[in-house]
Amino acid sequence: MRILKSHPFLKLVNAYIIDHSQPSNINYLWNFGSLLGLCLVIQIVTGVTLAMHYNPSVAEAFNSIEHIMRDVNNGWLIRYLHANTASAFFFLVYLHIGRGLYYASYRAPRTLAWVLGAIILILMMGTGFLGYVLPYGQMSLWGATVITNLISAIPWIGQDIVEFVWGGFSVNNATLNRFFALHFVLPFVLAALALMHLIAVHETAGASNPLGVPGYYDRVVFAPYFLFKDLITIFIFFLVLSLFVFFMPNVLGDSENYVMANPMQTPAAIVPEWYLLPFYAILRSIPNKLLGVLAMFAALVIILALPITDLGATKGLQFRPLSKIAFYIFVTNFIILQQLGAKHVESPFIEFGQISTALYFAHFLVIVPVVSIIENTLIDLTTTKSS
Repeated sequence: MRILKSHPFLKLVNAYIIDHSQPSNINYLWNFGSLLGLCLVIQIVTGVTLAMHYNPSVAEAFNSIEHIMRDVNNGWLIRYLHANTASAFFFLVYLHIGRGLYYASYRAPRTLAWVLGAIILILMMGTGFLGYVLPYGQMSLWGATVITNLISAIPWIGQDIVEFVWGGFSVNNATLNRFFALHFVLPFVLAALALMHLIAVHETAGASNPLGVPGYYDRVVFAPYFLFKDLITIFIFFLVLSLFVFFMPNVLGDSENYVMANPMQTPAAIVPEWYLLPFYAILRSIPNKLLGVLAMFAALVIILALPITDLGATKGLQFRPLSKIAFYIFVTNFIILQQLGAKHVESPFIEFGQISTALYFAHFLVIVPVVSIIENTLIDLTTTKSS
C-alpha cells in the first residue's frame, strides 16, 4: 500500500496506527487509550444526532427528550447509548489514570502527555455536567443550581459571575441555551486535546512499559499485533455497553430526572452523577464554602504535582512494595469518597469525608515523597551491603 506512505494525510495515520513501534511487553492495561478514543467518537456521533431533535428551552427541553424517546425512530437507542457511554467514558478514564499512577506514566519524558491528560479530565467533567443539565428534569435543574452557585464563593464578584453564567437571576432559558451550545462545542475541543495527548506520547518516547525501563529495544509494529489486541477489548466494551443499554439503561441515572423540572420543589437529596461524587464529597467535607470549592478543584489539579513529588529511584510501582501499598490505600480511599458523596450531610459521614479528604491530599503531597525516600534509602543500603 504505497499510498499509505506517500499521501500527506494517510502517512500520518500510517505512522500512528500501523508502522509505529511499541514495546512488546505492554499488557491489556494499555488498551484504555483506544477505548477512550472510541467513547469520544460514539459521544460525538450520538450527541450530534440527538441535537437534531433537542429543543433547548425551559418549556420544551423535557418534552423534546420524551419526543426523542417515543417518536423518533431508534431515538431511545441513541439517547441510551449517549447516556451510558458517558458513564463508560469516566469509568475508563479513571482506569487509564490509575494505570498511569501505577506505572508512573507522568514521569519524564511523558510529563507533557500527563499535563494534557489532566486538562482533558477537567474539560470532560465540565462537558459531563453541562450534558446532565440538558434533559431538564428535577436533578438537572437543581444540580445546575447547586454547582453554578459554587462560583458565588469567589469574594466580591462571585454572585455577579453566577448571574452572568445564568443570564438572569436563576437557572432559566438563557442558561439552558448556553449550556447546550457549550455542551455541543466542547467535545470537539476534547477531540483536539486528545490528538495533542496522542502526539505528546508518540513523539517523545512512545508508550511506556510494565517494567518501567526505556523500551528502545524489543519493539514490534502496532499493526497487526496491537491492532488486534485493541479489537479484543473493543468487542468486550461493546458487549458490556450493550448489557447496560438494552437491559438496564437507567441504572446509573437518577429517577428524579424523569420528573419535569420544578423550581418550586427541591428534591430530597441533590446528588450529581456517580463519576463526580468523589469530588462532591471533598467539596462537602469542608464547612467553609470558598475553601470547599478550592479543595474540589485542587483535587483535580493535584495530580500535576506527581512528576515533582515522586522521588523514586525506579519508574513505576512494580518493584516498590511500600509504594504499592500506598497506591492501593489511595484507590480504596477514592472509592470510599465516591460512596460518601451520595450520603446525606450528617454524622458520621461528615467526619469520614474529612478523614478521606485529608488522606486524598496527603497521598500526593506527603505519602508519595516520604515512601519514595524510604524506598531509595533501603535500595542504597542493600546495594552497599551487597558490594
